[in-house]
Amino acid sequence: MPRHPGITDETIIKLYKSDMSFKEMNTIVGLSDRAIRNVLYKHGIPMNREQYSGQPRKHQVNEHFFKEWTHEMAWILGLLVTDGHIHNSLHSIFFTQNDERILRLIANYMETDYVLTPFGKTKTAATLIINSKVMKQDLESLGISAKKSLNVPFPKVPEGFLSSFVRGVIDGDGWVGHEGYQVNVTTGSLAFAEGILDVFQSWSLNSDIRSITSQKNHTIYRIWVRGKTSVQKLSDIIYKEADSENFLIYKRVYMTQHTDNPYLVDDTRMLPMWKILDGKITHTKHTNRISFRTNISQSMLETLKQLGARHNTHVNHLIENGLKNVLIQDQINLDKTNKPVDRVQYKTTYDQQLLNDVKEFAKNQNVFINDVIEYSVQFIAID
Repeated sequence: MPRHPGITDETIIKLYKSDMSFKEMNTIVGLSDRAIRNVLYKHGIPMNREQYSGQPRKHQVNEHFFKEWTHEMAWILGLLVTDGHIHNSLHSIFFTQNDERILRLIANYMETDYVLTPFGKTKTAATLIINSKVMKQDLESLGISAKKSLNVPFPKVPEGFLSSFVRGVIDGDGWVGHEGYQVNVTTGSLAFAEGILDVFQSWSLNSDIRSITSQKNHTIYRIWVRGKTSVQKLSDIIYKEADSENFLIYKRVYMTQHTDNPYLVDDTRMLPMWKILDGKITHTKHTNRISFRTNISQSMLETLKQLGARHNTHVNHLIENGLKNVLIQDQINLDKTNKPVDRVQYKTTYDQQLLNDVKEFAKNQNVFINDVIEYSVQFIAID
């Protein structure tokens, strides 16, 4: 039985220590019980269950988290319904987010160990694993089950916790226009779409549903809130019970920018999309960009995707960071005889002036542009 791509010994050890049974681990890592035990023996990990037992240890998690309504529980439920996953056959719940801060906060609220699934060729966002049969049953009692994407109902959320639930929904699968005039939520479930629309309309928001057909011929529903006044009102409602952490920062910044109490923080990402000037949000325009296509090592691109996901930035922004550091060098030490053999076409946008400088630099160094790009990856510096 071959190990699944991206599964390392460290991942297997973390899953084992997270109280996951061998049976559950078999599906995720692709190894037999014996192979898993061999990994544990190799690293000197104490065995704390019977050799042939598939039973897990006591879970380090508050298994009753979904039994009682709180604002934290409602927010996490909203995230799970829109951007989470419940395994069909295992007692596992998964949360996926580009912002690992959110996953760590979920783990903290649920009093669980922070165990992530590995990155892989098609997986570039972090995923938190929660293993609990009790939680899975409690979620089913709320109408949230496996294979929920096309038929999940709108759960019966108590009125007092609706605002936090909707905040979780928007953080999970919502879109907020950067100017603060539009918000939408996307779902494949008509029942959920109608439920969220009912809530928006009960809050007297200018809202409606639109639908499109996906490439797989599924109907996708988008529930819109339109207009500065309605977005302001929505932000007042959903952030009323938020603490200092449980929200996606950029969505709160965009939604509250026209309110009497805007959420003013600097954008600390590598390519800032706004800055604070005189107590107001000023959007940063990145217009001097040009599309450029070249051949880049596929494995290098996968590594950059993982790095970008961890730091909430884009691959081309990482490359630009490395290129800027290369350009300050007088020369580069490039082994022209040892070029990657897995190059694929990669098209993206670059700052136009930076790209012109790179072209000139490559010409002076008597190398190709893609050689410089690949060389620059080792000089990417992230604070």
